[in-house]
Amino acid sequence: MNDFDFLIGSWNIVNRQLKTLLVGSDDWETYSSTSTCYRIFEGGGNTEEIVFTGRGNRGLTLRLFDLERKEWSLYWASSRTGLLYPPVVGTFTDGCGDFYGDDTHEGTPIRAHFRWSDITPTSARWEQRFSVDAGQTWETNWVMEYNRV
Repeated sequence: MNDFDFLIGSWNIVNRQLKTLLVGSDDWETYSSTSTCYRIFEGGGNTEEIVFTGRGNRGLTLRLFDLERKEWSLYWASSRTGLLYPPVVGTFTDGCGDFYGDDTHEGTPIRAHFRWSDITPTSARWEQRFSVDAGQTWETNWVMEYNRV
C-alpha cells in the first residue's frame, strides 16, 4: 500500500514527448514541469498535480490502492479537457511499477502502459507507451525524469 511513498513531495521534471503519436515519428520535444504529490487515505492513495511550465496547462493523477485486489488504479485528468481518463491498473515488482489499461487516442482504440522505474530518494522515471495491436508492439511517447526539489 505504500508503493508510491517515494513520490510524496515536490519535484522538478524534464519531459520528453513525441510530437505526433502512433505514426512512427521520431520527432521529440523537451520541456519542463513541476509536480507536487500528497498522500491521501493514510497511504492508500495520493494525488499529484503537475504544472507544465510555460504551456498554460496542468495535469492531475489520482492513485488509489485496491485493498482486496492488492493493486493500484491510476487516473489521469488534464486541465485542457477537464476529463478524467480511464485508469491504468497494476502493481510494483522488483522496484518497478507497471500499469495497463484500455483507452482511445484520437478515436483509435489503444492499450496504455505506464511504467515507473529508476526510483531513488531523489529521482524517478515515468514512461507512457501506447499499443494499437493489443500489446504486441508498443510506442513510447512520453518520458518524465523526476528530480526532487
